[in-house]
Amino acid sequence: KSHPQLKPGKMAWASVSCSPISCPFPSLTTMPKSQPLNPARTSRLHPSRATGFLRRGDPPGLPSAPHGLLRRRARLLFRRSSATGEGPDGTTSEDEEPAAEVGGEGGYDWTTSALLFALWGALMYYAFQLAPNQTPSRDMYFLQKLLYLKADDGFRMNQVLVALWNIMGLWPLVYSMLLLPSGRSSRSKVPVWPFLVLSFFGGAYVLIPYFVLWKPPPPAFEEEEIGSWPLNFLESKITAGILTAAGLGLIIYAGLATGDEWMEFYQYFRESKLIHVTSLDFLLLSAFSAFWVYNDMTARKWFERGSWLVPVALIPFIGPALYLLLRPQLSAIVASITSTVVDED
Repeated sequence: KSHPQLKPGKMAWASVSCSPISCPFPSLTTMPKSQPLNPARTSRLHPSRATGFLRRGDPPGLPSAPHGLLRRRARLLFRRSSATGEGPDGTTSEDEEPAAEVGGEGGYDWTTSALLFALWGALMYYAFQLAPNQTPSRDMYFLQKLLYLKADDGFRMNQVLVALWNIMGLWPLVYSMLLLPSGRSSRSKVPVWPFLVLSFFGGAYVLIPYFVLWKPPPPAFEEEEIGSWPLNFLESKITAGILTAAGLGLIIYAGLATGDEWMEFYQYFRESKLIHVTSLDFLLLSAFSAFWVYNDMTARKWFERGSWLVPVALIPFIGPALYLLLRPQLSAIVASITSTVVDED
């Protein structure tokens, strides 16, 4: 119904409510009589945006919905902090309109994507055209040794190189735990899992194209997904603990290498395309991980308590692995939200 026409010297008050059966978006709380109706504010509640609009006082990470539905199934809607006007305490600003809601009218800023695409293009050109490639036959020999495709011939592989090669096999698991589910994209039809699978072979050179195509916020997911593959594995603290211990062990192993072995590795870096490109891959994965730690942290409404881990995430591998070990599990968040809704009901 339309609001009654305002007459000079008088003020009209509005109270709008919707039935959870007939209305596709959450009920709107009645405005207290101590506040005038703000026409500019009510005009923002378009049906296309209602599902992404968070009210102050709603359970963190959960859009308003009929309580009967929430008792049967908890739906978590992760979204990028900058897209919802979210503060560090997990609340949503009432004075600012969400900038890029699902189904909304906001445009998409291609600046970051364009810069990332340019970076990826420059990296690919460097890797294929400019990176040193003085020892291709030795690179093939090293690759066979590192993949255990060559029998023991008495040659001892460089200790730093062995540690680097093995830790590169752990990075894709770290990114899988950071990008699922909070790094998925609801505004793009591009799934994340093919890039995560291919990252076991191509590392950051494969992941950066997904970063270019990524359009937050992530889609909603159901409570049942937490107990199914692959989230049950990626959310496990056992997985995070083994990952952290393995990475720490490899870093210690490299740190115990002698000065001569480090000098030998540096010489390999200057001559070998395999080692040169792999080392750059490690640096790229370390640099991008801090952003995805922040993205996952804000999605879980844990920024207020875990913000100190954002600078720690800049520590190569150990930083993001430590965050994965300490972050709250999705199952705990769902239980907390469900309990809150039941208590309010």
